[in-house]
Amino acid sequence: MGRTLEDKQAIVAELKESLSDAQLAIVIDYQGLTVSEITDLRRRLRPTGTDCKVTKNTLMRIAVEGDPSWEAMTQFCKESSAFLLLRDDIGGAVKAYQDFQKATKKTTIRGGVMEGRALSEDDIKAVTELPSKEQLMAQIAGALNVLPTKLAVSLNAVPKKVAVGIREVPSSLVRAIKAVSEKEDAAS
Repeated sequence: MGRTLEDKQAIVAELKESLSDAQLAIVIDYQGLTVSEITDLRRRLRPTGTDCKVTKNTLMRIAVEGDPSWEAMTQFCKESSAFLLLRDDIGGAVKAYQDFQKATKKTTIRGGVMEGRALSEDDIKAVTELPSKEQLMAQIAGALNVLPTKLAVSLNAVPKKVAVGIREVPSSLVRAIKAVSEKEDAAS
């Protein structure tokens, strides 16, 4: 028995809601996976805040239609598609998927979409290699902590150099006068 129009509308509404929370969507070809393997994939992805949606390509096309953030996904909607909707830990989710893929060797990434841009498999890997938001914040905080220390060291060095310079002026002046007078004595 097929799905009713109401069922399909409910699925599309659920897909739109899931997409509104997602930062990145990855489309994989899941042909050949058993139900238990898809359940295993979902279990691996759950701790990273990722939803794995297995739905008809037509329903996903309807869900992204007119949404500039996700419309590029339609080019990947063909054959047996599963949609990984990543919300929080993008790097962790892709790593969990890659571990699953190594174990089963049955899936491939068709592509993905982030901020309205279609991504290839290499693009997705590059995005996952970027530092996380928390790592970036820690790096910025570390850099900000170093600046006052460097400034204090620099400011402490200025008076010392000025003092050394002032101390050297009289002796340099005396040497210069002595050299000029010796030159005059030698010339006379």
